[in-house]
Amino acid sequence: MIRFRTAYLLLCVAFTLLSCGSDKSSTGPAQLVGTPYDLVIPEGFPPPEIPEDNPMTIEGVDLGRRLFFDPILSVDSTRSCASCHRPEFAFSDQERFSRGVDGRTARNSMTLANAAWMPALFWDGRAASLEDQALQPVVDADEMGETWANVEAKLAGHDRYPALFEAAFGPGKITADRAVKAIAQFERTLISANSRFDRYAAGLDTLSSQELLGVEMFFNEVGDCFHCHGTVLLTDNQFHNNGLQATIQDSGLASVTGSVYDAGKFRSPTLRNIEHTAPYMHDGRFQTLREALDHYDGGLRSSPTLDPLLVGREARLTDEQKDAILAFLLTLSDPEFLMRP
Repeated sequence: MIRFRTAYLLLCVAFTLLSCGSDKSSTGPAQLVGTPYDLVIPEGFPPPEIPEDNPMTIEGVDLGRRLFFDPILSVDSTRSCASCHRPEFAFSDQERFSRGVDGRTARNSMTLANAAWMPALFWDGRAASLEDQALQPVVDADEMGETWANVEAKLAGHDRYPALFEAAFGPGKITADRAVKAIAQFERTLISANSRFDRYAAGLDTLSSQELLGVEMFFNEVGDCFHCHGTVLLTDNQFHNNGLQATIQDSGLASVTGSVYDAGKFRSPTLRNIEHTAPYMHDGRFQTLREALDHYDGGLRSSPTLDPLLVGREARLTDEQKDAILAFLLTLSDPEFLMRP
């Protein structure tokens, strides 16, 4: 099974080379305030893209952590970012449709594990950065239902936040821009890279014969999971129509691009910690990993934008092969990440 470990490592190298070639624009370098934060990048991971106007500091990360868990951001002080991105579920939500201040939202919450490497956020990619992503839920009527003007006033009148903002960003008013920059800094620290499979790939651990068969099925053309989940991040961070809808109900990426060719496409989530992020898919329709796997093996629905890799795909996996893939997926859990303080 050494060849599968080698193939995985080669995919990591390729992903690193591709990632280093991209360049996102920013508003320019910001003067560093506070203590530089040493973000430890796991071996095999590419350097994440940190906006020049939002360098990471210990004070910024600490402020972002407090804001992430504080319901003060919502209109009735009942919902925080962590309400839908809970650490024990790999910063995802076990509700099929995450709950906001005014009932349920329209989609399931995606894990924030390794968010620093996400080039586009939300299932439909409508946010181009973590800063942009953090800006939107506060004013969304289905999520926090507040205005940023009110949030700024509440934070400015708080007994601790003014000092924390000044420590993170220097003198000046508390603004939405500073708040989302802090949250984004914290989210970039949510790194998961110490699963059993990571240790196996590094030659530090072993897998069972069933798990190794699962690795083989995952990375070959029979199981064919690796096209969308074969990088070191266990996602290609691209958008695909994966055969959930014969008639497109949720347009997904097309709602952002306006292109009919993007109808029904959603971002591939990472499979890291996948056993803890149920339910699955953008609409949380599958409660178990077996249901999700059965979908790809005989449950696909054809539509005009169905991913070419899935067109004509019929059931072809045996129960033994499915059980092996599921066993492998469980090796992607990272207890250290789930038990972070």
